[in-house]
Amino acid sequence: MPSDWVPEPTATPVAKNVGLSPDGFTAAQRMTLRVRSIGCGVGVRTGSGFALDAFTLVTNRHVIEDSKNIQVSTHDGRVIDATAASSTTVADIAIITTTEPLGGAFAARATQDPEEGDVITVVGYPGGGRLTTVSGVVLGAVPDPVEDGGAVDTVLATTAVVEPGSSGSPVLSDDGEVVGVVYANNAVGQSFIVPVTMLNTLLAQPSLLVPDSLECSQS
Repeated sequence: MPSDWVPEPTATPVAKNVGLSPDGFTAAQRMTLRVRSIGCGVGVRTGSGFALDAFTLVTNRHVIEDSKNIQVSTHDGRVIDATAASSTTVADIAIITTTEPLGGAFAARATQDPEEGDVITVVGYPGGGRLTTVSGVVLGAVPDPVEDGGAVDTVLATTAVVEPGSSGSPVLSDDGEVVGVVYANNAVGQSFIVPVTMLNTLLAQPSLLVPDSLECSQS
């Protein structure tokens, strides 16, 4: 997970005394998945993701790049093989499909991005370990620290502390809606998220997603 840039927020965020309901947390945990990517070399990467429907999930492009095999683990311990994956250079986003159902809880996506000062919750599998939830506050929009010169001009910085393995985690509002996707962090404990409006744009325009072969070259 990239971690070499420190933003300077323009305002001091104000935490709000709000949070997800117990039912919201339960649904969030059921829809969040552990992603394990076996590379064409010797490397194995772990990340997180979340279900859009019974056979489709979202994660980060850098989690599944150059993979020959992708496995998805559910909250109840089932391991499911991916059958196809697509990614985009527009943002650090990948879409994975499976033939086996992922479960019964799926993401409700917000139609607007969170604003500076909003409380958010990140659900994921840091380090490829157990499922965790962490909260933070949105610091605001900042220049993309990773995709320099890419199509995305700005991303959102937050105070939610994430670790490698959290890449692809859903970022939830206090209503339990997905408002972004974690993709990076920095040395001072801040995280960066792809805003939900960008994810919605990608899902509405499939031509922006390029299929990945899930095969290694013979060179």
